[in-house]
Amino acid sequence: MTLLFTLGFGVISLVSIIYSMLFLVVQFSATSFTPRLGLFRDDPIVWRTFAFTIGVFVFSITSGLAVGARRTTVSTLVPGTGMVLTLIALALMRSLQTGAFRSIQLGHSLTAIATRAHRLFEDVYVRPYEPGADAAPPPAAAGTAVLWTGPAVVVQQIDVRALVAVARERDCSLAFLVPPGTTVSRGMALAEVTGGDVPEAVLRGALETGVERTFPQDPDLPFRLLADIALRALSPAVNDPATAVESLDRIEDLLTLLAGRELSVGHFTDESGRLRVTVPVPDWERFLRTAVDELLYAAAGSPMALRRMHDLLGRLAERAPESRRRVVRDRLHWVDRSGRERYPLTWPPPEAG
Repeated sequence: MTLLFTLGFGVISLVSIIYSMLFLVVQFSATSFTPRLGLFRDDPIVWRTFAFTIGVFVFSITSGLAVGARRTTVSTLVPGTGMVLTLIALALMRSLQTGAFRSIQLGHSLTAIATRAHRLFEDVYVRPYEPGADAAPPPAAAGTAVLWTGPAVVVQQIDVRALVAVARERDCSLAFLVPPGTTVSRGMALAEVTGGDVPEAVLRGALETGVERTFPQDPDLPFRLLADIALRALSPAVNDPATAVESLDRIEDLLTLLAGRELSVGHFTDESGRLRVTVPVPDWERFLRTAVDELLYAAAGSPMALRRMHDLLGRLAERAPESRRRVVRDRLHWVDRSGRERYPLTWPPPEAG
């Protein structure tokens, strides 16, 4: 009984202390990087460790009470199981601590964002770029607008398969006006229905909403996070251009990946090939705006960051398809002009190796 009670209360006391420390770790990460970065908070090991330790506590206390109330002897399997479960709980808490310490390291956080972005892009943008794929599709016929009547929420995911089935059943077409990652407020047009009628309740049932943006269907989010980290680093209060340069390294990697992929992936058809659902998705210029436009102004005050931005845009202009180079070169010219005005003695920078 003494052993079981000691294991139960010891584990629950230890996990309480560790989770109290984790709250501080999460707060530190939000303050140092960006409050939108919730990778460690959403890590499955956080909640699985909590659930497992609660299970160990319940097993130990219940076993101790059962032994004390009914038996004078008990199989060694009972305390042995309690000790094994406690060791597993300690191993999980060790992994949890290690993950928490990694989450406050800049390199690990940037790599975690880039890894999730690569996984998302490989799943969504599977076809290589074809010239003319970025051309705007012909305007669809005007439909009936479906308005959002609930409180303001963030659209996190859209169940396209369910919507295609609804559109086929009602013989209509659905054109969403808001992509995942957008905040919809009361009275805002959510979608347009052409050729039929779809109630708002049906559309709402195919949406997953929440209070913040998530990765699964929001390809613009990785660039937003990386840009936020770089902007915070370039602010006068922090003044850490090296951190901004590391963020730009990841931004260049992701933009280079997208430069060779077809980005028009928001059209969905049924089995007969008829267009049923369209969802707005970011185009090449939208990705550039999110990734670099705000940083162009912030980097102007730092020669290190401005040189890195020049290298990023220069290499991207060489690797991107011809039809996507104009928007890159426009930004590169802006960087060159800012560099000549602010740092005439050291500009232009040497060619990157």
